[in-house]
Amino acid sequence: MLYPWYETVDSSNVIFQGDLIPECPIVKPPDNLELDTMPEVEIQRFNSIVVSQSCDLENDKIEIVLVCPYLTLSEYLSQLPENYQNADGRKNVKKALKQGHYPSNHLLNKDEQSGLSDFIVVDFRNVYGVSFDYLKKYVYKIPKRIRLLPPYREHLSQAFARFFMRVGLPSNIDI
Repeated sequence: MLYPWYETVDSSNVIFQGDLIPECPIVKPPDNLELDTMPEVEIQRFNSIVVSQSCDLENDKIEIVLVCPYLTLSEYLSQLPENYQNADGRKNVKKALKQGHYPSNHLLNKDEQSGLSDFIVVDFRNVYGVSFDYLKKYVYKIPKRIRLLPPYREHLSQAFARFFMRVGLPSNIDI
């Protein structure tokens, strides 16, 4: 049995975990925030994927939606250090991504039918919060958006949880 990775939904659909939000505006506060002053904020746009739980989104249980940025695999590979820019280095990185060996990243399939001509690499290191009310208005202006489907959506959620539940110990056990 084939399980499609994505579906295309129109702007009237509710937001779900796994929805791809192109050029999602993210408010970034300044590095040096002084009290009693009006801060200047920067707005950056990232291709993002919703990681908040669908049940919370459907039932309006949250005010801030968590999103993670993503890159195409080509963009991701182009940002690798120079020692990975050869054929073997890129091959090893692709294999490690596919096998889930980079906890801070998650690889999603490409899908020509949905308009995804390249694989997607989700970045869990940079998680952003977007006002749910704003995000609803923003996606309403997007005629069609791509939604990750089960079981791949749950796999993304599990990878996100694994990244956040890591525990760094101060020392190893000496046996």
